[in-house]
Amino acid sequence: MPRFDVITLMPELFEPHLKLGVTRRAFETGAVKVRLWPLRDHAEGAYRRVDDRPFGGGPGMVMLAEPLHRCIEAIRADRGACAPEAGGPVAPLIHFTPTGRPLNQSLVRELAQGPGALLLCGRYEGVDQRVLDRHRALNVSLGDFVLSGGDLPALVLLDAVARLQPGVLHDPASHEQDSFEGDGLLEGPHYSRPEVWPQGSEGASVPPVLLSGHHADIERWRREQSLRLTAANRPDLIEAAREAGHLSKQDLAFLARLSTGSSDT
Repeated sequence: MPRFDVITLMPELFEPHLKLGVTRRAFETGAVKVRLWPLRDHAEGAYRRVDDRPFGGGPGMVMLAEPLHRCIEAIRADRGACAPEAGGPVAPLIHFTPTGRPLNQSLVRELAQGPGALLLCGRYEGVDQRVLDRHRALNVSLGDFVLSGGDLPALVLLDAVARLQPGVLHDPASHEQDSFEGDGLLEGPHYSRPEVWPQGSEGASVPPVLLSGHHADIERWRREQSLRLTAANRPDLIEAAREAGHLSKQDLAFLARLSTGSSDT
């Protein structure tokens, strides 16, 4: 079972998430272990300072290397069995930063099946590069935008990992049909009751095929909607699926019709 050690200045942000929602099952049962490490506990002096001005000038403050190093070393010692000399897999140090590699489902699956990770939630202008280099941090980005800290990305990662654990979701097949799973395409649209919404002349109906009871037709419709949505929003995923051999002849024929505007669905 994976264990995640979170280095943070704001441990209060994590408590509600660990106790609410469907993913709380993962944390309550220990399927995913989470331990919070308040960084100021590893700082020295009366003010427990964890930041200072950057060398070379510039705005903002930089998180100091020494408190972070002490915290990381304390976590490594506490994890024990994950130390290299014990022969077990080493949990990586993940640093959340806009300059990192994108967080994707492949990385989430890898972390969900491994020993977990140390999650470094930076604040201010950034983290002293020397501590990142020394501990060979894996830089990870949530997207092409900037947040005020790494706590929210850490929560996102914990949520994504937790829902992959057995017994967390009511239906074990739920995550298998998610976007980016299997062939890597986006998941298509969903509909529920009532059949017409809103009521009246402006109401929209559920696609008739979903009411037909013909399972093969429904599955093909869902596949085509997935292909359509992915081609429109993430054509790079279509190309990746094509190169990996995940697209059938029927899929390719639909995409060809879609590109010429002759698709009838």
